[in-house]
Amino acid sequence: MVNSNGDEVTEDSTTATTHETDIDMADSKDEDVDSPPSPESSRFQEGEKVLAFHSQQLYEAKVLKAVYQIREKAFICVILFSLFNSWDEWVGIDRLMKHTEENVQKQQELKKRQDTDKNGKAVRGSQMKTKGPTGGRGRKRKSDTPQKDKDGPPPEKLVNIQIPPQLKKQLIDDCEFVNHLGKLVKLPRSPNVSEILEKYHLYRLKKDGVISDSVGEILSGLQCYFNKALPAMLLYKNEREQFQESIKEDISPSSVYGAEHLLRLFVKLPEILFYANIEDETLTELKQKLQDFLRFLQKNQSAFFLSTYHSVDSFDVAGKKDDN
Repeated sequence: MVNSNGDEVTEDSTTATTHETDIDMADSKDEDVDSPPSPESSRFQEGEKVLAFHSQQLYEAKVLKAVYQIREKAFICVILFSLFNSWDEWVGIDRLMKHTEENVQKQQELKKRQDTDKNGKAVRGSQMKTKGPTGGRGRKRKSDTPQKDKDGPPPEKLVNIQIPPQLKKQLIDDCEFVNHLGKLVKLPRSPNVSEILEKYHLYRLKKDGVISDSVGEILSGLQCYFNKALPAMLLYKNEREQFQESIKEDISPSSVYGAEHLLRLFVKLPEILFYANIEDETLTELKQKLQDFLRFLQKNQSAFFLSTYHSVDSFDVAGKKDDN
């Protein structure tokens, strides 16, 4: 999606969640730039099947959009690709490879090499646990302590939450506003996340005549996930200062932020749910209800989402007026 960590998506946002890599496209940074090349001049075309680097692995992906950005008086090409139809990410072309037989072979060799490395580490770790059956006291090693897998779960093991095309476009626009145009969502938002969740609760009550306990639990869970995940993985780098100024100890993010950042949560939810160890039957039911909530967001897109963001300069001017 938007999946909205920009800075390192994985930690700062979603559109969605997105990463950005700069690539020099000119021989000299001092040359004047008149106009950007056309997207057709990119090495990768929209709709093209490619191989993309993600979590130190190569995965099959599809190019959704190619744009040029000005960086240091040079145009660089930035690509939006889709991974397993549930993860959209902006990257520089150095993160992509053509889908050829030669590169597919490289993909297989890379996976085989990493699997071998993991198996070797597991064997070495098991050998360090004790001194053997002599009764000698085993010394605890650093490698015995469970550690979180820094690479994250493989995308094929994640629950596939389908973000509707209109909301995917919303994530793309969100990324463009914040990362490429340097604009921010004006806070506090109305409706905020808490109010949107309450509106969905009333929508289900009106439609079904009764609200099930599971729906209430899911909405409470979404609000809890949002409050915890926002500072950890839903913000782009240039949004952190705004977060620190807007969220105090007695204020929850769900009462300040709105649909723009809530949608980014759905990009990160597959990874969050992977670590929740939810039973398959429960996960299937949860997925159905999350899809229904996304349809609700889409139906109310014009009412819940901003059509434009504000420049950082306008916030600075407003802040100075308030100080006076």
